[in-house]
Amino acid sequence: MNETTETTEPTESLKAHFLRLYQMAICDDNFSPLELKALYKSAEERGISQKNLDEILLNPINSKPTIPENIEEKIDYLYDLTVMIWADGEVSPNEKSALEKYVLMFGFMEENALQIVDYLIDSVKDGKSKADIINDLNDKK
Repeated sequence: MNETTETTEPTESLKAHFLRLYQMAICDDNFSPLELKALYKSAEERGISQKNLDEILLNPINSKPTIPENIEEKIDYLYDLTVMIWADGEVSPNEKSALEKYVLMFGFMEENALQIVDYLIDSVKDGKSKADIINDLNDKK
């Protein structure tokens, strides 16, 4: 098999991110093929091969969850999680609750968590890009 795309060896942080994405995909009772497709698309965008992603999902890391350090990386990961839950065109209460849990885990203030979740879901529904969201946040600083 001849692979033409360049692949990257995933960091521990990226491995943790893909495990979070997988957890998000399975947190509702309807694990959609569209969610799985979104997971592999996200990996491909980051230069992670299908084989590497399979390895991550089949052999989860045992270290404590790594939390993104800067705001851009936090938004980057939260955006991916939001794309994952919107992949099937609906957001279940479990998915919304899980996204809120990650917003809090990433260090956002509790009183802002639901507003951030709603903003991310609305942005993804409206087709806003990750860059647009980061630019919006930088404009509000």
